[in-house]
Amino acid sequence: MLDAVRFLAERGLGSTAFPGEYGGQDDPGASLAIFESLAFGDLSVLIKFGVQFGLFGGSVHQLGTERHHSAYLEAIGRLELPGCYAMTETGHGSNVRDLETTATYDDRTGEIVIDTPTEAAAKAWIGNAACHGQMATVFARLIVAGENQGVHAVLVPIRDPAGNVSAGVRIEDRGLKEGLNGVDNGRIWFTSVRVPRDNLLDRFACIDESGAYTSAIPSSARRFFTMLRTLVAGRVSIASASLSAAKVGLTIAVRHTDQRRQFGPDGADEQPLLDYLLLQRALLPDLAATIAAHFAVRSLQRDYATSKGQDESELEVTAAALKAYVSEQCVETLQACREACGGQGYLAENRFAALKADTDVFTTFEGANLVLYQLVAKGLLSRFKHEISDLKVWGAVKYLAELAETAVTELNPVVTRRTDQEHLLDASFHRAAFQYREERLLRSVARRFRARLAEGMDSFQALNDCQDHVVTLARAHVERVLIERIQDGVAEAPTPGLSETLAAVSALFALSRIEHHSGWYLESGYLEPPKSRAIRTTVNDLCRDVRPQARILVDAFGVPEAVLPDLGREGPLSS
Repeated sequence: MLDAVRFLAERGLGSTAFPGEYGGQDDPGASLAIFESLAFGDLSVLIKFGVQFGLFGGSVHQLGTERHHSAYLEAIGRLELPGCYAMTETGHGSNVRDLETTATYDDRTGEIVIDTPTEAAAKAWIGNAACHGQMATVFARLIVAGENQGVHAVLVPIRDPAGNVSAGVRIEDRGLKEGLNGVDNGRIWFTSVRVPRDNLLDRFACIDESGAYTSAIPSSARRFFTMLRTLVAGRVSIASASLSAAKVGLTIAVRHTDQRRQFGPDGADEQPLLDYLLLQRALLPDLAATIAAHFAVRSLQRDYATSKGQDESELEVTAAALKAYVSEQCVETLQACREACGGQGYLAENRFAALKADTDVFTTFEGANLVLYQLVAKGLLSRFKHEISDLKVWGAVKYLAELAETAVTELNPVVTRRTDQEHLLDASFHRAAFQYREERLLRSVARRFRARLAEGMDSFQALNDCQDHVVTLARAHVERVLIERIQDGVAEAPTPGLSETLAAVSALFALSRIEHHSGWYLESGYLEPPKSRAIRTTVNDLCRDVRPQARILVDAFGVPEAVLPDLGREGPLSS
């Protein structure tokens, strides 16, 4: 795996996001495109590549200053300095604020002393640590003059170029994993490891020559969250990689079921598997969801590539939302694809075993999905609170009246009972249904949260009591984003034929999700039973409509033939 990553580094593919003066191209968009393309192939290569250039290199680039850039970025980009991103600990993963590793400043020597005070503080799941890493970006509690300044990042050598482990450092292989076993995940312990003061990545805070801690961000909480916003690149990357893995699975499954024949009417030829409604139902809604995610992830990538590291809270929320949703969708899609391919899909040579094993952890690293959904919901609730509080009294009354008017319109019996195809296939109905679900969930979560506070709960307890509601809201938000982005794609399609095909895909995505949430829509009065049944029938019709285009759609994903197994390549298969 290291040789494969070195091959890419030698061609300048690892440093594209770095500044030009340090061997890069200052092009985060190109970096994302490379990462997404690599995800069509061996995902162990992808993750090892991402650890070196995205996490380790990205931390030096985003958290360090010119001193660190000039000293390390070129060597990182050429893989002359293999490195690690040592954040997660045995006892703390998502809760970064309470990491236990310490980085204590010794004002007598001007050094920072790194220690692992407890077994729970051992760095865990650290990519590149077990075999190849020579330096680690270590996230630790920075203690200056006896005062804990919160979690900061420090560069710590862990091996010399010959591979000898540094004094005071202990490293163990993490062991055999479900997948991604080409990535050398390890555990790291530190015992009084001393590094120069300048090894503190000091973009947001520094220790000056007198030993005083200073920061342009006085609030420790805001400083912490500003630092964590640099994680957005990793979340955009995992959303992109999840999308690519789902595209690989769908390409294999759709091509296979389009060619393999089984059963048929008496006296007639056997039918392709994809002609059966059950197989269409198994694959085509996932194909539609993946295409919707494609447009949403493309929009996110463009926003990230042009953000230039600005404080983009909206970008942070969208990245968390799409990372969580697209990685979940990827896992579900790959399972459906494997089953659609029957026993052939169970063979290792046909890639599903590795794809499923390797992507399973995508729902956990770069932020566990359930935690990310809570981050998304908190962002939505905060924005909702500000929108209300920023309005004058009359404006607030008008705003609430407009929401009420929208609800009355959407719940009009004429609307809730409409079952005609013109209405059910109308893009404005789809968008309105997704918007209604998100807005209603947002208001109901806000009411539930306020009620818990009124009962005397603190905000932590109140949010914990609403977690089921909060996660449902976050997923509804992502689905609203997806329907809007794919509808944008329909509007921007360069030809009428493509627009018509994408419109059918968009409708299939929308109605299959409304069908999935039919219980909620029925409970809320948005649908009445006849309309719910009509939607189910229309999903069947849309599956039949999309089926002739399915092969063309997966071919448009552009998955290289070289990474596809025989099961997913051109040519007929015998039954």
